[in-house]
Amino acid sequence: MSTGAGVEARLPIGSDMDLVWVRQHVRQAAAQLGFGLVDQTKLVTAASELARNTLVHGGGGHMESEPVVRGGIRGLRLTFCDEGPGITDVERALSDGYTSGGGLGMGLGGARRLVHEFDIETGPGAGTTVRVTSWTARPPRQREEH
Repeated sequence: MSTGAGVEARLPIGSDMDLVWVRQHVRQAAAQLGFGLVDQTKLVTAASELARNTLVHGGGGHMESEPVVRGGIRGLRLTFCDEGPGITDVERALSDGYTSGGGLGMGLGGARRLVHEFDIETGPGAGTTVRVTSWTARPPRQREEH
């Protein structure tokens, strides 16, 4: 469901400088799609935490961004991928107050609260993929496909 708004991208995450590029890209893409300043900041904060996790815990990887539309509402989907050791206890990693250090202190749970949709695929030795989506307004519920 791409809008063709020119914000689709794949950015490497392999250094602290890459984290800066990720934040800048997410802010620009969100602004281009019509996100307000508060929602831009929430999304950039979540992206920053997830990108840092990709670098620090996953040994590097990449972020993909793509504009999406549901029910006429525009959004931005970000996918963070690494081929690191994976997360052995996802529930613990998502719990309030859990942090392994080095990030913004909000952890995965904090990042999840800053976006509308959050999905994680991981396992020991399997790497980690985190997909988040934020919307410019509250979108209609997604219909389950059978």
